[in-house]
Amino acid sequence: MDIKKDYTSSFLGKFVDVKIDQPMGSKHPKHNYYFSINYGFIPNTLTPDDGEVDAYILGVFKPIDTFHGQCIAVIQRTDDEDDKLIVVPENVSFTDEQIKAITDFQERFFNSNILRP
Repeated sequence: MDIKKDYTSSFLGKFVDVKIDQPMGSKHPKHNYYFSINYGFIPNTLTPDDGEVDAYILGVFKPIDTFHGQCIAVIQRTDDEDDKLIVVPENVSFTDEQIKAITDFQERFFNSNILRP
């Protein structure tokens, strides 16, 4: 079984707590772009590249520090091990096309697939 797929699929459909380290409007610490959405991580998790699980927060339109929401999808990068959860408020949904458009500010640099529950 593919460990990476098994790892990312374990969050699909679940509610998670996200710590925001790049709030909406903040500048990326290394690259020349701004976060148009809130971006953070799931505390106390571990990814295949030894980081914490990253998450994009969709459906929240102001900078925040933390968020509790549902993982409706995973952006599984095919050329990088740093997959991203898509976390939204309860009962909110986005199409794959909307997810791609909203996360394009960062995801345009990678090849990926969107996984669903």
